[in-house]
Amino acid sequence: MTTIDLTITALSHAGEGIGRHQGRAIFVPFALPGESVRVEITEEKKNFARAQLLEIVKASPERVTARCPHHFRLTPLAGASGTAQAAGMACGGCHLQQLAYPAQLKFKQQTVIEQLQRVGGFADPPVRPALPAPEPFNYRNYVQFSLTPEGRLGFRAAASHHIVPVRECHLLSPVLVELLPQVVIESVPGIDRLTLRAAADEALMVFESEDDAPQVDLEAPVSAVLLRSGGSALTLAGADYLVETVRGRTFKISAGSFFQVNTALAEQMVGLVLEGLALTGAQTVLDLYCGVGLFSAFIAPQAKRVIGVEAFEPAVEDAAVNLDEFDNVEIYAAPAEEVMPALDVKPEAVVLDPPRSGCAPAVVEALSASGAGRIVYVSCDPATFARDARRLADSYSLEWVQPVDMFAQTYHIECVSLFRRR
Repeated sequence: MTTIDLTITALSHAGEGIGRHQGRAIFVPFALPGESVRVEITEEKKNFARAQLLEIVKASPERVTARCPHHFRLTPLAGASGTAQAAGMACGGCHLQQLAYPAQLKFKQQTVIEQLQRVGGFADPPVRPALPAPEPFNYRNYVQFSLTPEGRLGFRAAASHHIVPVRECHLLSPVLVELLPQVVIESVPGIDRLTLRAAADEALMVFESEDDAPQVDLEAPVSAVLLRSGGSALTLAGADYLVETVRGRTFKISAGSFFQVNTALAEQMVGLVLEGLALTGAQTVLDLYCGVGLFSAFIAPQAKRVIGVEAFEPAVEDAAVNLDEFDNVEIYAAPAEEVMPALDVKPEAVVLDPPRSGCAPAVVEALSASGAGRIVYVSCDPATFARDARRLADSYSLEWVQPVDMFAQTYHIECVSLFRRR
């Protein structure tokens, strides 16, 4: 393999250091801007290459020591001033744990700006400073593990399919931190992933398989569910759902239903959504990809009518429970791209929280034709958000974008944004 020296000048949107060598961009995971590094090329492409960090000749002042022992680490070289990579493969779960937290927030704001400029075509996008996590560690209420052939829990290594077994994870909520060492999988035929979810002081284990249920040895009281394709669930122990509290309201969340991974920031996101909608009590509001009804539950008391749209049947059932007290809420159980063109309603406002892939073109077209005065778009991917924002720009002006650090220590970014009808 070729070894070269680089100066890292920037971070990619995926949190990799970028340097240039002989006219090509070189992507180096865990390297930071301003650093002089020695790397080994691991993948050659026509216009770029990927490399493994071997040595930091000059470190960035924003480099910090990672808290997690499974994160990429460098150890001192004997008799030398530089550093070399520690033995073993690094977990690929945290991309930025080596970067000081204030710098992570600046990186995320800048990433959103650049995506809106490059993909969206906005010359000067109105992006606010990133909203920090109240707790940059121990915040995740949801985590998905891969399983080794021996049944050990782990995460895939950076840029690899290799599974790194982990004994601790500093992103997990306290409930999941306590549960993790107590999970022992005795048999895993046909199962290669395990999801742990938590809410308040309870936890839920979710296996995904079409095969028989696994044998699970637990030393703690926890619910367990086998999730089949399509969302049907077989309860192995306890209940097949959790109950989470947001802003004093409780929400039923079934095993396969989506919910925000950071409950503290989910509460702040609700506030941002309400800020953008600016409700007066007279509006009809459309809630696309409404999930278990998180936003609708807080919109309903301030709106005349709320129409939710959700394709995942178990989430629709959860929403029916969570929104049962409201007479002004109705839910369509179908994909948004099917409902929107056929919906004979002119909403005054729309909120949407699509998956990482963003909106189908039919949804964006229907939004543009809806006549809604305000659209609040919640996104977990700046690139697909920028693409959809470009499509909306003919009919709507982008008023503001608020990055939210829902996924601290990683390159992932949540955004809440407001579009106003031109």
